Amino acid sequence: MKYDYIIIGGGSAGCVLANRLSADPAINVLLLEAGGDDKHPLYSMPAGFAKMTKGRGSWGWDTVPQKHLNNRVLRFTQAKVIGGGSSVNAQIYTRGAAADYDEWETECGAKGWSYSDVLPYFKRAENNQRFANKYHSYDGPLGVSNPISPLPICEAFFQAGQELGIPFNPDFNGEKQDGLGYYQLTQLHAQRSSTSTAYLRPVQNRSNLTVLLNAFTKRIILSGKKAIGVEVIHSDPSKSGIYNAEREIILSSGAIGSPKLLMQSGIGPADHLRDVGIEVKHDLPGVGSNLQDHLDLFVISECTGNHTYDPYSSPFLAAWAGLQYLLLKKGPVASSLFETGGFWYADESARSPDIQFHLGLGSGIEAGVAQMNNPGVTLNSALLRPRSRGTVRLANSNPSSAPLIDPNYWADPYDRDMSIKGLRLAREIMNQTALKRFVLEEKLPGSSKVSDQQLFEYACANAKTDHHPVGTCRIGNDKDSVVSSDLKVHGIEGLRVVDASVMPRVPSSNTNAPTIMIAEKAADLILGKTLPTMDKTHEDSLTFA
Repeated sequence: MKYDYIIIGGGSAGCVLANRLSADPAINVLLLEAGGDDKHPLYSMPAGFAKMTKGRGSWGWDTVPQKHLNNRVLRFTQAKVIGGGSSVNAQIYTRGAAADYDEWETECGAKGWSYSDVLPYFKRAENNQRFANKYHSYDGPLGVSNPISPLPICEAFFQAGQELGIPFNPDFNGEKQDGLGYYQLTQLHAQRSSTSTAYLRPVQNRSNLTVLLNAFTKRIILSGKKAIGVEVIHSDPSKSGIYNAEREIILSSGAIGSPKLLMQSGIGPADHLRDVGIEVKHDLPGVGSNLQDHLDLFVISECTGNHTYDPYSSPFLAAWAGLQYLLLKKGPVASSLFETGGFWYADESARSPDIQFHLGLGSGIEAGVAQMNNPGVTLNSALLRPRSRGTVRLANSNPSSAPLIDPNYWADPYDRDMSIKGLRLAREIMNQTALKRFVLEEKLPGSSKVSDQQLFEYACANAKTDHHPVGTCRIGNDKDSVVSSDLKVHGIEGLRVVDASVMPRVPSSNTNAPTIMIAEKAADLILGKTLPTMDKTHEDSLTFA
């Protein structure tokens, strides 16, 4: 079985590539996805993600004990479904700061990945329902829209920020990130707009595109230093076996899955591969290193009344919410639950906001909340540019074994200090006068916890990942990088990596939109198309946040 291109991983990047590469009818494309389809209605309902990040939609992995968080083990959701993270995330559409991408190029060796280089690809992807300007477009596949059913507490949250000097921001992806506001969401007509629904489904009947679900890729096959095929295991024995690529194999399995598969195939740090009993085919030390992620802390407060979606956990109101969504496309089911938030500073010397907030419209969203008489509200805070670096390693030589995921949270004390400052800022916002009519009192961490040590202990017990892992196959030209600026694996012909793992540093935002951008740009690189550039006049007109 031969194809021109084999894409391993049908997630946020893989579905984009399948669409763009198969647009040429002369090119045969195979897309392999280890997970199943996204036909369950909870995938399309905006609020459904809360029930799909476990079980059928996830690999079910955890971190290793985090030694800087009192050896806590964190659940580490990685999607296992067509559309990947874009099928199970909270649909928040943020790109990060312009300086993130400029630093990729100037400090990390990612030539051609500056903000002016990547902005055209962000715009190419967008079908924006509100904005059409130098930052946004409306003729791309990906639905991007504003929240449909915001609650009054959201507006009070903005006012609370203003009482602290934090401005309202109508567009975090525009001139600058600073401020609080509504997030734009990857939704269209009150339904999730994943890369599966936006990119793959419209072209799934192309005769030159084959999509194989429930296909576990065991290894990439090398002939010397050239990638020529993949070995696939499928529940249908007729679909198991070797698939060959005439042009390229493109690895798009995410920041955990991509380094895992490279190492399973004998590509990675030689000493580690030997330790787990895998024959070294190509010594590439950087594979699985440079892991970065956003660690999330949160404040939970009890409300003065029914101001959030907590009451809809009862069977009667849950049924009413479902009916409201089906008939009117409004209400709790149409909400991403985290559609309000913003960006501000823990480190006052930071070049752009280094803390991100997500206002969760309920209290049951996070674990550990004490029993309350009234509904609750959650304010999450995360340090955006952590200095700590972790690893992805293999537990053994069995491809079915879970990887050893070590984000190494707070290895750098700066991350701990700034994260706790971000948590204090979240508490301060929730304590402003504008929120008094909605917020009764703080329940977590609780007003008795005031010292840095108390907040550290609270964080160790309650912190969670924001599910933004990146960097484990990073772009660069040094000995510890994995791919070149055109995303080709160093030293291996016919193999590229296209997903969040190639990011040299984590963007100052959610990572789904940047991952889609990477795939859009990668498609042009793979096909040898002339890359779009901004003329000097246009570039000068941009204000880089």
